[in-house]
Formats: sequence, C-alpha cells, structure tokens
Amino acid sequence: MRSCPHVENENHEFWMREAIAEARKAEALREVPIGAVIVKNGAIIGRGHNLRETSKDPTLHAEMIAIREASERLDAWRLLDCTLYVTLEPCPMCAGAIVQSRLPRVVFASPDPKAGCAGTLMNLLEESRFNHRAEVIGGVLQEECSAMLSGFFRALRGKV
Repeated sequence: MRSCPHVENENHEFWMREAIAEARKAEALREVPIGAVIVKNGAIIGRGHNLRETSKDPTLHAEMIAIREASERLDAWRLLDCTLYVTLEPCPMCAGAIVQSRLPRVVFASPDPKAGCAGTLMNLLEESRFNHRAEVIGGVLQEECSAMLSGFFRALRGKV
C-alpha cells in the first residue's frame, strides 16, 4: 500500500469527495457514514453507502452496493479499468468482493484498525497467492473522513 502523494494526476481527492457525499447519505439515515464510488473513464458507474442498519443486512456495505451497481451498469462481473474510492479501508468481506470483481485499484481515506484488510490488519488486496491483486492507495482525505466517523460515534454515545 502506498500513501497518496500531494501532487497526483488522477485527482483522487475529487473522487473521494464523491464517496464522502455517499457517506453523508448514510449518516442522514443514522448509518455509519461510509461511502463508496466506482469510477471508469472519468465517470461514476457505481455508488454506495452503508445500509446495514436500515436493511438489517450485514452485507450491505458501501463497497458491496457500489460493486453491484457498477456490475449492473457494465453488464459484467469484471470491473476492469475501474477504481473504487471508499471513505474507510475495506473489511475482509469487501476486500474479497474487490478481488472477485477484478477491480484493479482501491483508494481509501481512513485506515480501519478493527477490520482493515487493505494494509492495516492484513492486505487481502495485494495478496500474491490470489489470482488477482489490486493496487492500494490509502490516506486520501483521511483527516476529513476520520473526523466524520469520530463525530458520528461520539454523537452515538451521547458525547457531543
């Protein structure tokens, strides 16, 4: 995994702000504010935000929803030439879906010390024993996304 350099031609911050907008949708539903977008050829082809509480479905993470939407839009399960932007480092389930969908690049904001599988606890996305690996870039708008998550959990505990 590499950190995002300050000067980047790919405009990771622009797309991460789109993922943050998705996270705000989750927050408005009193869901953990995590959002994701999948970009191909300069356009968003999949969006998602956490819906676990609303749906009572543990698989409805932002990444999973965005992957499903992108696959439907492309009419394909392989998400080649796409980049996933997500506000929190993917968990084991989402990392598995990323590998299975053949996403070549994942850009995340905040590391997840409890479930992060893109370099924090382990790195399933760059695991050489799998038949597919994704490039991982972490730390894009990390402070903003970490503050959003911290604020959500502080409010949930009634400490605001």
